[in-house]
Amino acid sequence: MSESGVRSAAPSFFERARARLTLEVPPALTDPLIEGARGDLDLNPETWRRAGVTATKLAAVLVPVIDRTEPTVLLTQRTDELKSHAGQVAFPGGKIDPGDESPVAAALREAKEETGLATTLVEPIGYLDLYLTFSGFRILPTVARVKPEFTLVLNPREVTETFEVPLAFLMTPDNHLRKTRDWNGLARDYYAIPFENRYIWGITAGILRNLYERVYAQ
Repeated sequence: MSESGVRSAAPSFFERARARLTLEVPPALTDPLIEGARGDLDLNPETWRRAGVTATKLAAVLVPVIDRTEPTVLLTQRTDELKSHAGQVAFPGGKIDPGDESPVAAALREAKEETGLATTLVEPIGYLDLYLTFSGFRILPTVARVKPEFTLVLNPREVTETFEVPLAFLMTPDNHLRKTRDWNGLARDYYAIPFENRYIWGITAGILRNLYERVYAQ
């Protein structure tokens, strides 16, 4: 789809997402033997095989699409002190705890803990594809509609700041750059979506690519 096509379709994003996504938890989340997961292995099947990656840590992230006249996606800048993916641009989210009723509940809890986003302003729409990472996570992203009248209170131990990126920009495939870097002596490909002075890459860019494929490319 062209950039102009994505822009003209932006107001209907939520309608398209509701028609294509569900909140049915994929069995592959907890059963690695079930096929159908996506993620870092998409661009690196041979590297994934050679590295012998085992993704077993269950996680959930929120993909918060702000219901503005021109929709935007809310992203966080992680602190440099975090053990995992420090200093990177990310979605709100984290590990699924045993007490979480569902992956969407985990995503909402983590978003509130990290950014103070009130769950009453969030309407979960559906899950994207299960995303496996080289760092060993099995991530289930939840796409959600967020009312724009929110006030955020950031957890300084996890998030340095938040920012919004126009959905139309993120859903333009020409902005999805394919890059290569060394990973433990192996060449690893990944997506990058530079925006102004931000560098969105890796897992976050991969999930955004999956959002495009699920909502616009089908």
